[in-house]
Amino acid sequence: MTISKNQTLRPILMVLTLLCLLFASGCSTTPKQEADLAPPLHPPQELIKPDVEYAVDIYDPLEGFNRRVYMFNYYFDTYLFLPIVKTYEFITPNFVEKGVSNFVDNVYEFNNFTNNLLQLKIKKTGITLARFVLNSTLGIAGLLDPATELGLKRQPEDFGQTLGHYGVGNGPYIVLPIFGPSNLRDTTGLVTDTVAFSNLGPPAWVDDDDVTLIFTGVAAVDKRHRESFRYYQTGSPFEYDLIRMLYTAKRDIEIDR
Repeated sequence: MTISKNQTLRPILMVLTLLCLLFASGCSTTPKQEADLAPPLHPPQELIKPDVEYAVDIYDPLEGFNRRVYMFNYYFDTYLFLPIVKTYEFITPNFVEKGVSNFVDNVYEFNNFTNNLLQLKIKKTGITLARFVLNSTLGIAGLLDPATELGLKRQPEDFGQTLGHYGVGNGPYIVLPIFGPSNLRDTTGLVTDTVAFSNLGPPAWVDDDDVTLIFTGVAAVDKRHRESFRYYQTGSPFEYDLIRMLYTAKRDIEIDR
């Protein structure tokens, strides 16, 4: 059986024609946007090291369960948490919101201090201690942030990063109810940080359950207020996979920092 040259080219031409039509239809329905030529605040070369392999294939043996939790988080966030946050934003002046954020950050310097110390990052430990002292005094109990104005930037670290610093792997990917993306290592770190903070940190210094409960609620609302992410607004039909990849890559970069 002989196949002519035209018969060979016909399927290729049909595919190319179809691709052209799809491209044209996409262009006709996508609004024209001007490119943002402003340089990024943090160029990739500052964060990504060429000699480090960042995760692409992510171990997710609980994917079915994780996806259901992801959907639960969407409903919780959309119909309960975000309305609370929006009410907070509506009734609270911007300068008060900023003061609350500064206060929360100052209280959680305890976690930054302990984890920088555990990782033997002496300079960052000293900066964190200096920040806490300055902001707790000159910053009026942390409502202001004079330390940053003096060039002492926050040195965020958590116990998940500490474990990663000493070579502990990610483990299986996990979506936590309310808290969102995590993995076994970071979940262990979250629990450890919470226990240490409650028993050795500021809540133990204050020793008042009502004050601790109020602070925890305020900190949760403040954290969501500062987080711009909204479920199912990425424009991707593969949002779960995208968030899983971004979270894992972000944690790899933070540990390697």
